[in-house]
Amino acid sequence: MQASAIIKLTLSMAIFGSIGFFTIHTGVPAIELVFIRCICATLFLGFLWLMTGGHKTEVWDKKEIARTLLCGVFIVLNWVFLFKAFEEMSISIAISIYNLAPIFVLVLGALFLKEKMTVQALIATLTCFIGSIFIIGLHNFITLSEFMQSGFIWALLSALFYALTMLTSRTITNLSSYALTFIQTAVGIVMLLPFVDFSLFEGLTTTNWLYILGTGFIHTGFVYFLFFDSIRNLSTMLVSVLVFVDPVVAILLDMLLLDFMPSIMQTVGIVFIFGGIFYTIYIPKQAKKEV
Repeated sequence: MQASAIIKLTLSMAIFGSIGFFTIHTGVPAIELVFIRCICATLFLGFLWLMTGGHKTEVWDKKEIARTLLCGVFIVLNWVFLFKAFEEMSISIAISIYNLAPIFVLVLGALFLKEKMTVQALIATLTCFIGSIFIIGLHNFITLSEFMQSGFIWALLSALFYALTMLTSRTITNLSSYALTFIQTAVGIVMLLPFVDFSLFEGLTTTNWLYILGTGFIHTGFVYFLFFDSIRNLSTMLVSVLVFVDPVVAILLDMLLLDFMPSIMQTVGIVFIFGGIFYTIYIPKQAKKEV
């Protein structure tokens, strides 16, 4: 059972690691892409939900539904900001900043949930902050306008809303994974519909549509199915480590297929960020075991 779950989670993270590569070949901006993605995922996961009979055994709670709707808003904004970051900067840099989310979870937990901020968490936060400075290269931006157009703010916002998604989803315990995701993606359809420019879909090639549908059915529908079907059979520690497959694949694809080559400072920044995240996840747990 665990071996199967490990394979499913690893596969889901490896597939998701290619989303940046797919995104830049869709030919549509972030809002339009997320809108189609939400439609595809809602259809795919809704179909699985009905086929498995899960809709007949759902336990509906008004407070949980409200939190799920809020979580849906957060996850849609997370996707929009991540895709906007892909439009402005390399996939490797955007993904590295995006993966600051666990650090934001620590900070937000300390600020709003009164969770204790340990020395280890402070060290990790500072390390990741320094890494983000290195990776974006603040010395390269003469004006605030140049900095704002670099994509850094979009990537940072995507990480922030990913963290808010994780924090909110912690409070949802009764809804099944299918119901949870179905509601979230349905929220995305309603939320983005007023902002979609449908004229942008005119003139797209067959290749564009294949990449668009790929981000919807594969990177959202299929990946969510694998992800939620696996994490319930794995420890938090194992899940935390396996999610690193996502950024590793993203960075490798960026370098191999898109000819991205980070500078020395950016490489140091990437190492700092992932070092800080790994330290957050792994070292404190090891310390607890030794006590």
